[in-house]
Amino acid sequence: MSMTSPVISPVPGAEPARDCPLCPRLVAFRQACRIEYPDWWNSPIPAFGDPDARIVLVGLAPGKHGSNRTGRPFTGDYAGDLLFATLDKFGLSRGTYDARVDDSLELVDCAILASVKCLPPQNKPTPEEIRTCRPFLDAEVTLLPKARIFIALGQIAHQSAVKVLGGRLPKARFAHLAEHRMPDGRMLIDSYHCSRYNTNTGRLAAEMFEAVFDRALALRDSL
Repeated sequence: MSMTSPVISPVPGAEPARDCPLCPRLVAFRQACRIEYPDWWNSPIPAFGDPDARIVLVGLAPGKHGSNRTGRPFTGDYAGDLLFATLDKFGLSRGTYDARVDDSLELVDCAILASVKCLPPQNKPTPEEIRTCRPFLDAEVTLLPKARIFIALGQIAHQSAVKVLGGRLPKARFAHLAEHRMPDGRMLIDSYHCSRYNTNTGRLAAEMFEAVFDRALALRDSL
C-alpha cells in the first residue's frame, strides 16, 4: 500500500514545494530515503489541522518512520500515539486515529506545525537548517489568524516559536509547563516533546503532558 497520500494543509499557501531545495543536507537525505523507501512520503511535511484553530502545536521535525513515511505530522510513530490520544481526551480531535493518513482523524480548534519541515539525519537539524525553515513556520502562523495559544514541543520548537511570535530569547526560557506572553498577547506554553525517549526515561509522563493541554484550554477560554 502506498503511503504517499498528502494531507490537506490548513495553510496551503505557506507550504514549501515537495522538492524544496533550500537545505542541501536534508535534500540529500530525502533523495536517499526516496531510493530506499519509494512508497513513503519523503517530502516536506504539511501542516495538519483546523484553519480556524485557536490552539497550535509546534513540533520539531518529521520522524523517519512516522510523518516522513506517512505525510502527516506525528502519524505512524510512538509520539503520535501519545499526542493524538491526548488531543482526543481534551476534545481537540474527532474521528479515530489509526496511524494512517486515510483514517478518520480530524483536529478541532487545533493545528500542528513543525519547526523543520524535512526529515533530518538522526532527528537532529542543524541551526542553519532551523533558521532556513523558519520562514515557512512564520507564514503558517500568519495564516492562522485565530491562533492565540501555542504549545512548543521541545526546546528547538520553543526557540522557533518564540522568534516567530515576536518574543525574545533568552528572556523566554524553556521549561516544561512554562508560560510566555508574547508582545501581542498570544501565549506560548512549553512541553517536553512526547517522544518515546522522553516517556521511556520518565522525563515526560502522560499526566505531565495532559497538564499542558489542561492549561492551554483554560487560557483559550479566558482570552
